Amino acid sequence: MTASARSAPPARPPRQPVDVLEAIDDIDARLIDRLHGELPLAERPYAAVAAEFGLTEGEVLGRLQRLLETGVLTRFGPLFQIERAGGQFVLAALRAEDADYERVSALVNAQPEVAHNYRREHELNMWFVVAAESPQQAEAASARIEQLTGCRVHRFPKEQEFFVELRLSAQHARSAALAERAVQAARGKPGNGSSNGGRHGAE
Repeated sequence: MTASARSAPPARPPRQPVDVLEAIDDIDARLIDRLHGELPLAERPYAAVAAEFGLTEGEVLGRLQRLLETGVLTRFGPLFQIERAGGQFVLAALRAEDADYERVSALVNAQPEVAHNYRREHELNMWFVVAAESPQQAEAASARIEQLTGCRVHRFPKEQEFFVELRLSAQHARSAALAERAVQAARGKPGNGSSNGGRHGAE
């Protein structure tokens, strides 16, 4: 093991697909939608949200903790302009052979600096974001990924920032999963509300 590997942050365990119907109820779905991008500016924001739902502050916090622990939410927190704090976001891409894609993807996803890993129909077929506390740490993370995977990591540091907000409704996702389950039941087939694919969720 090299010195750089020994000093690397601990890897995250791989995330498993989430069964929407088993993991969240209607209140969870409404809470996710309510908190997506709009936390009240108050001394106790979770208490303010709890009042809207007829819950206690502790119940709201408990639900959020459970959603994080079960993997329904991969992250819950503010988004900062990281460069103003000395950090760096780097869009990165690599080429993984089809036969080796799952192994490489698991190694990339396990790195704590990596988010939003997607497969693309392109010569560079794996694209992800490296988020680090400094440009040096971002470079170290990219170099670590190269060492672990044996694939060259192409770096595309951010040159200009644009605000593009994407909101995906948890209530709609749950409703769609319920509808799918009803259709499968009518056809006499087992169904579930699993959400599959890359790293995603309310963030």
